Amino acid sequence: MRTRSLRSVILALALIAACAPPVLAQGGKVVFTSKAPFARVAAALEQAIADQRMGLVCHANAQQGAAARGVRIPGNQVFLVFRNDFAVRLINADPRAAYEAPIRIYLYENRDGTATLTYAKPSALLQAYPHPEVAKVGAELDSIFEKIAAQAVATR
Repeated sequence: MRTRSLRSVILALALIAACAPPVLAQGGKVVFTSKAPFARVAAALEQAIADQRMGLVCHANAQQGAAARGVRIPGNQVFLVFRNDFAVRLINADPRAAYEAPIRIYLYENRDGTATLTYAKPSALLQAYPHPEVAKVGAELDSIFEKIAAQAVATR
């Protein structure tokens, strides 16, 4: 009887894990894994940033840089994302908090050609600054970054 109960619990946990969204938060980090090819996810990520009315402050493309030297590496890009109205709010609340801007989204190619997208939750980055407005900005940015990531990895 006990073995049957244990099997039922294991089966239930496996079903929950199989139905879980493709998001894993650890220590303030959020990770999404796509089912689409890296290049499509990279293009979708740029579009998602624009769709959420955020600014692409900098786009570092290690793959492109390596290719310029004749070296081939898997897809590897960093997107620095922010928007001026958020920057102004942070500076007015606690100028030290502006150190965390822009916020980095890291996209890399997996061995199977798909992509993994990761970023630190803005609220986690900003938690060291105790001003209530800083916390409010962090919460707003959490929602925006989650939408950006979800849109990017939803591409097929």
